[in-house]
Amino acid sequence: MALVRKRARRIVVDGTAYRWRLRHRPTYPRGLAWTPCTYAVEHADSPGTTLVVTTNQPHPGNWPGRAAKPTLPSDVAEVIRRALDDGWSPTLPGPPFRLDQSAGFTQSP
Repeated sequence: MALVRKRARRIVVDGTAYRWRLRHRPTYPRGLAWTPCTYAVEHADSPGTTLVVTTNQPHPGNWPGRAAKPTLPSDVAEVIRRALDDGWSPTLPGPPFRLDQSAGFTQSP
C-alpha cells in the first residue's frame, strides 16, 4: 500500500529517494500518549514494501502535553539504513516491514 503523497516528505539516502510521512493528527491512543509515535517510509519512484517505524517517543501532538523529541530527517535516514541492513526491500511488493524502536517508551497513566 502506497503512502498518501499529501504531507509526505522527500529524503535522499545514499543516492536513493524515499518519501516518509508522520501522521499529522495523532490517533486516540497516541493522542493520550498510551502508544508511541510511528511513521512510514517508502521508495519514492517505485514503492513496494512500506517501512513502518515505531519510535520510543510520544506523538508530538499528544494531548497531555508530554515532551516529545521531533522526528528529524537525520533520524529517518539512519532508520532507513538500518532497515536496509535488516533486509527491507523497498521496491519489492509485500507486507509492511516493521522496525520497532519503542524500547524505553513509557505510556501516560
